[in-house]
Amino acid sequence: MSELRAGVVGLGMMGRHHVRALKELSGVELVAVHDEGLEADEFAGVRNTSSLQELIAMGVDYCVVAVPTGSHAEVGVTLADARVAALIEKPIAQSVEEARSLCAAFDRAEVVGAVGHIERFNAAVREMRRRIADGQIGEVFQIATRRQGPFPGRIADVGVVKDLATHDIDLTAWIAGDDYADVAARTTWRAGRSHEDVLVAVGVLEGGALVSHTINWLTPFKERSVTVLGEGGALVANTLTSDLTFYANGSTPSAWDQMATFRGVAEGEVVRYAFEKREPLMVEHEAFRDAVAGSESNGIVTLREGSRVLELAELMISDGLATRSRLS
Repeated sequence: MSELRAGVVGLGMMGRHHVRALKELSGVELVAVHDEGLEADEFAGVRNTSSLQELIAMGVDYCVVAVPTGSHAEVGVTLADARVAALIEKPIAQSVEEARSLCAAFDRAEVVGAVGHIERFNAAVREMRRRIADGQIGEVFQIATRRQGPFPGRIADVGVVKDLATHDIDLTAWIAGDDYADVAARTTWRAGRSHEDVLVAVGVLEGGALVSHTINWLTPFKERSVTVLGEGGALVANTLTSDLTFYANGSTPSAWDQMATFRGVAEGEVVRYAFEKREPLMVEHEAFRDAVAGSESNGIVTLREGSRVLELAELMISDGLATRSRLS
């Protein structure tokens, strides 16, 4: 593989992580970054260009877009028009209309575009998906996610739905290999910010599996879990630790008749799996690098997938707003 030339646009917290990853990534040279708020001429030993056009002029093959969400469409379309591939941080854009403009721009340019839904590259989630596809738990009945923790001070332009729920919308559909057929949501504003900070959403996938998401910025501890219940048991992923545990349905009947009456299934064996755990960001970068280089099997999150996630997120926000209006 010939070495690709890469750049990073936006040096907030995620942008700085991308810089680190690209400097470690084989087959890629990080040639420049661009952040108008950075006064220095370089960052981490890499040139900080005075404009996006100057960065493009350095002959980059692709860029990571880590600017605030409201600027994703503008920066992304500029890169597409210059025939530069782009990995755009999630959510793909501020609105569905902007997301569609990005899809159209990259289609016209015939260059690779992807969205940084990093949870797809979490080892526990990938192992969970593989086992579900192999039929370990049979038919999927329910998928429940919980993503809770304190408010991250770096977030200013979106609420908890677009910042956090987009992770779970994407990974739920990806794990199940199925799209959402319907969704309903309730949101609240409890900390005085202009955007929602609590979400509870329920839905159903086209194949019939029920879905629920509990998400907030108000819990004084961090929780990241995905539970998939099927006819053969349940798989539980902790994406903070990349652990995956299987709770099997038991086959030993209860000798206590009254207890047997109340139980739908018996408790079976519990197994926590051992598998390779790599940093999700590096796995994501490898997938995007390979996609830009022309690999047919790369696992990136396409712009259209990112646009669908944003569409569902906006449905959750509007449903929550409508509920607030009815009750106020």
